[in-house]
Amino acid sequence: MSDALPGRKRIALVAHDSKKLALAEWADFNREVLAAHDLVATGTTGTVLEYELGLPVERLQSGPLGGDQQIGAMISEQSVDMLIFFWDPLEAQPHDPDVKALLRLASVWNIPVATNLASADFLVSSPLMHSAYARVIPDYGEHLSRPTATRRTDATG
Repeated sequence: MSDALPGRKRIALVAHDSKKLALAEWADFNREVLAAHDLVATGTTGTVLEYELGLPVERLQSGPLGGDQQIGAMISEQSVDMLIFFWDPLEAQPHDPDVKALLRLASVWNIPVATNLASADFLVSSPLMHSAYARVIPDYGEHLSRPTATRRTDATG
């Protein structure tokens, strides 16, 4: 199945506390590119970006309070087209399972993901950034139609 990503994309921006400054500096450097798109971010990151960029940013909950999961839900609903997540791979986070789930959902729904400065630079400098892109959405019909385990209800169970 295919779904065209529009020329104007909805970009989710997330950063762990130790990476917020790096994301803010990257976003400021790429302000013109980001201004052509719709931005959504987890709580504090969104506040920092809105202040630094002077651009509207839809702010969700803080990551540990559910913001990562909100973005994950938006990805699964196909209402986020790209994820830029400056995460700190060297510091344990209280919401590490949410981080892993968010990155998994981005992969499941085949959206572009940047997890550091270099990959974010490559994404926003791609010629595909400002044009429509025919994203292939995997067909999960077979997965969804698999029978689920049921509890035994006979006399021996």
